[in-house]
Amino acid sequence: MEKIIIKNLEIFAYHGVNPEEKQNGQRFLLDLTLWADLSQARQSDRLEDTVNYAAVRKTVQRAFTSESFDLIERAGHVACAAVLAEHPKVCRVELLLKKPEAPMNAVFDYAAVELFAERGAQPC
Repeated sequence: MEKIIIKNLEIFAYHGVNPEEKQNGQRFLLDLTLWADLSQARQSDRLEDTVNYAAVRKTVQRAFTSESFDLIERAGHVACAAVLAEHPKVCRVELLLKKPEAPMNAVFDYAAVELFAERGAQPC
């Protein structure tokens, strides 16, 4: 299995427990790692033989912004599930979902969750 990586994808959304997060929104940063068999693409040099990361970006953006969630755990899960549902070549998704403007009275880079989702019972 090989990996396709999308780092620091910035998406503006309305997730959070506090009313101002749901009203004003904030930016989120997503690091996605997509596990897939890319052996055919290495030989063919054809887009249809790989995972189109531009299409994955659209899937993630749509799923991540489709509704407002209290928890980034839920928002991240919805994004991972959408990638697996819409991109059959992806057998595993790893997501580091960063919330750099989390409402904490502290100096920090970001609060984050790291999620994993796989297709079927067998890991890839």
